[in-house]
Amino acid sequence: MTEILFYHMQRQPLESVLPSLLEKSLERQWRVAVQATSEERLQALDDHLWTFSDDGFLPHGTEREPDSGTQPVVLTLRDANPNGASIRFLVEGASLPEDAGTYQRICILFDGSDQDALLFAREQWRGAKEAGHAVAYWQQDESGRWQKKA
Repeated sequence: MTEILFYHMQRQPLESVLPSLLEKSLERQWRVAVQATSEERLQALDDHLWTFSDDGFLPHGTEREPDSGTQPVVLTLRDANPNGASIRFLVEGASLPEDAGTYQRICILFDGSDQDALLFAREQWRGAKEAGHAVAYWQQDESGRWQKKA
């Protein structure tokens, strides 16, 4: 059974939240796929993951690169799993992949100040529950820390 975690971003943007979640995933030795819905977002994340920290970077590639299958983190616009990831992050309203049940974990990150994103996340929650996945809902508190709400 795939665990699907919903991250309701309220205090920080995706660019602040995603790198720390990716780092935690890599610490656990998980291969990761990050799925966006637009080329612009994919390129912005690609650029950001190289420069988000003065202390280092997150090793990653995009699905366009010939060695994407060897990368610990792959950024993609498609449902495919080019690097055999066990965890998938869905951003920018990306839909659950057809093969959702093959992942150990799927994390859906959505902007709580965007009404459309909030409504779509609710639809995804219902769909994930109906499909029999274990679901959990995390929301940022006033200090930006994640609190499990459901």
